[in-house]
Amino acid sequence: MEKSNFVDQIRIFCRSGHGGAGSKHFMRNKLTAKGGPDGGDGGRGAHIILKGNAQLWTLLHLRYYKNILAENGENGSKNNSTGRFGKDIIIEVPLGTIARDEESGEKEVEILEDGQEVILMKGGRGGLGNSNFKTATNQAPEYAQPGEPGVEGWKILELKVLADVGLVGFPNAGKSTLLSSITAAKPKIADYAFTTLVPQLGMVEYRDGKSFCIADLPGIIEGAAEGKGLGHRFLRHIERNSILLFLIPADSAGHKNEFDILLSELEQYNPEMLQKDFVIAISKSDMLDDELKAAIKKELPSKIPHVFISSVTGQGLSELKDLLWNTLNAPGHHPA
Repeated sequence: MEKSNFVDQIRIFCRSGHGGAGSKHFMRNKLTAKGGPDGGDGGRGAHIILKGNAQLWTLLHLRYYKNILAENGENGSKNNSTGRFGKDIIIEVPLGTIARDEESGEKEVEILEDGQEVILMKGGRGGLGNSNFKTATNQAPEYAQPGEPGVEGWKILELKVLADVGLVGFPNAGKSTLLSSITAAKPKIADYAFTTLVPQLGMVEYRDGKSFCIADLPGIIEGAAEGKGLGHRFLRHIERNSILLFLIPADSAGHKNEFDILLSELEQYNPEMLQKDFVIAISKSDMLDDELKAAIKKELPSKIPHVFISSVTGQGLSELKDLLWNTLNAPGHHPA
């Protein structure tokens, strides 16, 4: 398998900083033999923060950070001096990253915007110094609070590609060829199944400087929802696409059957997938005459818009772009 720089899941151990202890100091100097309490508060332990970065497209840079240990807050000191806060650790991640707790499997953070910052693990609060506990009846408190401990645990970071349109089809349906002909993306193309092992993203330049993002995802196979082949890794990336473009080759043995298999894989993985907008494109259509096109048309579901295309000759590509753009911008269309 080719060595890939695309990493879409990573497991890291995180520990936020402990809070510093409050001080139980009393004021003593050459003018004051027995002054009141002047112990400062402890500093807060460092947070671990996730921050969205639109320039990143993979979690590869985190592969070498297996343990992320944040700094503790400093203890409070005399003269009501608060201890220094621990320096927060900011982990930059691509847009579309979610963080889960490994033990509970619960989703804790989701990063969707550039510059968005979310605390993944809070640092412990600093303890209060003894000057906070002075009262009229207790003018010399001998105690201060300890700092709160930080939290620790294993986190799973997962990336789900953010694209407007996801290309769905069996291996060899011509998805990479289509992507390279309507965008500037340069996917690896070869005449065997599973050439595409990682999602490839490309921007489709539309009219008047407008554009939308399309993702070629690794080929789906029967049994993908049960985790066969590249199934699960691939299906995760479809969750965020608001339109699914089903690519079915003209030379398929059964167009309706192929569409039904793709649909049932999506449904088994997550029934919510069926709420998305669907578009069907019949690829390699340069080999069809009008009679064959009419026969294929009869097989396809009548409610789903379809278009005959050929990435080689360019047939139907501008019609496909129009259809995708209009579907994306239709009233009532909800982006994922």
